[in-house]
Amino acid sequence: MRTLIGGAIAAVLGVIGLAVWFPQLMQLIAGILPSMLIVGGALAMYLGFDELKDSWNKDMSAGDEAKSEE
Repeated sequence: MRTLIGGAIAAVLGVIGLAVWFPQLMQLIAGILPSMLIVGGALAMYLGFDELKDSWNKDMSAGDEAKSEE
């Protein structure tokens, strides 16, 4: 029961805080969003390159196996 009451109090305080500091929250999001996009894009490019490199290695090893069978 204490958890339910504590959760309700936290939710009410969160809504009040959101209403009071909404402009600051939007400023924070506006500051963080471009950097998160840069980091996410860099991670996606790295993972894509790594996957491409793995597929190249797989193609090369398949070619080597075909040559060794002949």
